[in-house]
Amino acid sequence: MGRVTSIASLGRNGVHDWVVQRISALVITAYFLFLLYFVASNPDMTYEQWHGLFSNFAMQVFSTIALLMLMAHVWIGVWGVLTDYVTPRLMGPKADFIRYVFQFAVLATVAVVTLIGLGIFWSL
Repeated sequence: MGRVTSIASLGRNGVHDWVVQRISALVITAYFLFLLYFVASNPDMTYEQWHGLFSNFAMQVFSTIALLMLMAHVWIGVWGVLTDYVTPRLMGPKADFIRYVFQFAVLATVAVVTLIGLGIFWSL
């Protein structure tokens, strides 16, 4: 039975991934709470107010950071689940192939969502 290596891991080791996961959770939470506050404090919000918020450079930067943190959070979480549960011991000899297919699919999705998000935030 082979050991799952961290070649597809985001960080250098498990501790680094754990720290990135926790920091990304804080950034995502801060972003969500800010948006919740903005919407709650503007009950009769107009498109102009919403557009003005996301046209602000600071909000574009905050949104970009939140998007990148969300994608890192997703990748680390999915990678952890796949490497823990999609193993030859639990799923048989095809487990490595299945895990690589799922990792590729998730990585492709993360890349596409990131590119689309950046295009939206920066109006590319």
